[in-house]
Amino acid sequence: MRNREEQGNQRAKGNRTQVELEDDVDALFRLPLAEFTGARNTLTARLKKSGLGSDAVLVKALAKPSISAWAVNQLYWNHRVAFDRLLASGERFHKAQTSRSAGKVADMRTALDARREALTQLSDLATSLLRDAGHNPTPDTIHRITTTLEALSAYATSDDARRPGRLTHDVDPPGFESLASFTPAGGSAKPTVPSPRFASAQKSRGAVTKTKVSDDARQLEETRKAKIAAARVSLQDAKRSLTEARARAQSLEAAQKKAVSDAKEAEKQKREAEERFKKARAALEDATRRARSVAVDVEEAARAVSDAERAVKQATKELESLFRGRG
Repeated sequence: MRNREEQGNQRAKGNRTQVELEDDVDALFRLPLAEFTGARNTLTARLKKSGLGSDAVLVKALAKPSISAWAVNQLYWNHRVAFDRLLASGERFHKAQTSRSAGKVADMRTALDARREALTQLSDLATSLLRDAGHNPTPDTIHRITTTLEALSAYATSDDARRPGRLTHDVDPPGFESLASFTPAGGSAKPTVPSPRFASAQKSRGAVTKTKVSDDARQLEETRKAKIAAARVSLQDAKRSLTEARARAQSLEAAQKKAVSDAKEAEKQKREAEERFKKARAALEDATRRARSVAVDVEEAARAVSDAERAVKQATKELESLFRGRG
């Protein structure tokens, strides 16, 4: 009985430790980018000291995120509503693709519009987030952030979906073949296996005609899927161009504001320097006048000293003469 209790306590402790480890790892990816490596090493050392060597190895292997991956992580942790809205739009689009309803096209268009709005909002948030953290939101960085967000949205319902909030590198969206595979064929039902008694009839004209029709339908469906995939790629390229243009405009606007601010500051410093120069010149002129006045006073004092020395000398002679006459 005691052994069972001890085993249960150990399992509970292990579960608790695992939950704590997950929380610690999440905390790492929420930190400012410059603090990641130091905090990761500190956590690794603490796990080793606690006898959790295998966990320490896993934590030590965590790579420092790229600047764009870090920004996407921060969007996940700090702007979850907007982030979840993007993933939800991807799920809605996938459901609309697999739907057989009459409003399938309208549902797909609505999902794409929602996805585009979510990407625009997240792109703007990422620009502000990077600037507030002291990073430069260059067009290339914003482009990589948007690409990763698009990929997360496309993989929202896939088994290959990355875990958001812990990205270390950019995520590429599905390729052309993967995009085409997201669109189900019109006749997606499993083919019916013919019964043995009809096997010999496959060489008949009816079977040949049916095969030709199936081939034509398959070709049309493949062409349709290719066009849809190409249209989605074009849409992604257009959105990327829009995001890059918006980021560049914001960057130029910020540069313009900084240039105007620097010009105002330079003008202010110029005025202050001119004012200090005027004061220094006035002080110099005043000091020069005082120096001249003091020089005159010194000269007069020197003459007075000379006159006094002659008077003392004369008085001394007269006194000595008087003493000699008395003697």
